[in-house]
Amino acid sequence: MTRRIEAGPVLVALGALVLLVSVFLDWYQPNVTAWEAFEVLDLLLVAFAVAALVAAVGAIRPEATIIERHWLPAIVAAIAIIVAAQLLDPPPTVVGDPDTGAWLALGAAVVMCIGTLLTLGRVSFALTVEGRDTRRRVAAVDARADDPTTSEGPVVPTGPTRPMGGEET
Repeated sequence: MTRRIEAGPVLVALGALVLLVSVFLDWYQPNVTAWEAFEVLDLLLVAFAVAALVAAVGAIRPEATIIERHWLPAIVAAIAIIVAAQLLDPPPTVVGDPDTGAWLALGAAVVMCIGTLLTLGRVSFALTVEGRDTRRRVAAVDARADDPTTSEGPVVPTGPTRPMGGEET
């Protein structure tokens, strides 16, 4: 059985997972996480990341659809805008430069944007999920392989031949 998995939703799901992890890492120096730096945007980032993950799972497995795939561009655009805005203009309570979590969030947003574009274009790859069928030994085939006359030997007559009139010879 060959199952087609679209590349776009897989990238969106991976980006959403990385974004969820980045919220718990340091966004600004010294040791300021997104939870400490933001008031509401941290909750928005987590909510949008979960929504993107749910939409990606629904695009991969249609029977598990909760959020339709046509919402992905809006969700991912909101994530990209929030992350870019916080990198360009940090919150007033933060004094340091962006750190690992912020850069991971930016990378996750870029991966999610690429995944969304691939989802809209429906780029997919095939994944074979079946086991290999083992070869069964058949006596007739094995005997024929040992007999050299079957592949290049003389033609074996199949039975009596009849002339055009229908009489046997």
